[in-house]
Amino acid sequence: MQLTSQTVREYTELLAGSDPTPGGGSAAALAGALAAASAAMVGSFTVGKPKFAAVEAEVGALLDKLQALRGRLLDLTDLDAEAYAEVGAAYSMPKGTHEEKTLRQAAIQNALKSAARVPLGVVAAAGEIAELLPALAEKGNPNLLSDVGVAAILAHAAFETGRLNVEVNLAGLHDTTYIAEARAAIADAEAKLHAARQVAARVAEKVISP
Repeated sequence: MQLTSQTVREYTELLAGSDPTPGGGSAAALAGALAAASAAMVGSFTVGKPKFAAVEAEVGALLDKLQALRGRLLDLTDLDAEAYAEVGAAYSMPKGTHEEKTLRQAAIQNALKSAARVPLGVVAAAGEIAELLPALAEKGNPNLLSDVGVAAILAHAAFETGRLNVEVNLAGLHDTTYIAEARAAIADAEAKLHAARQVAARVAEKVISP
């Protein structure tokens, strides 16, 4: 079942239900897709408007990147459920003999790496969205400034929830090199998220009355 083919109501009912999927990783990816979509809306209300002709090329390039990120994050929304199923299958493997235990442990390690890659993708995409927001806040249609703020906050939420899901999978891994690389990728994305936090603060300062 493709989660992204469900209605919003259906998806949230599945998320609230007793089945293990969709879970937090899928929700993190969806939050990222909503961040990209909110930012893309600002671009859509800017490109093609004579008033913003001077910045159309720049905003159009931002819009293209945001639409690509939205698509990538929607794919990750579905892939998270598939990765979880792989982990569950690995843990369900027989472990009666030494050979079975060895095969099971190898399968678990591979499945956990695959499961970590999905939220790592969310974390990376959230960082990419964050990097685009300062220019969008400056050049985009000012009537949609609050939507840039929404995108910034959602990107931060996607990053934080994605990071949680990465760490859950890393906890069961034995490959210290993989763990170090994953945490380096998280740190790189976190540095980019600084831009999103700054944008959210500036938007709040302008939009929220004292």
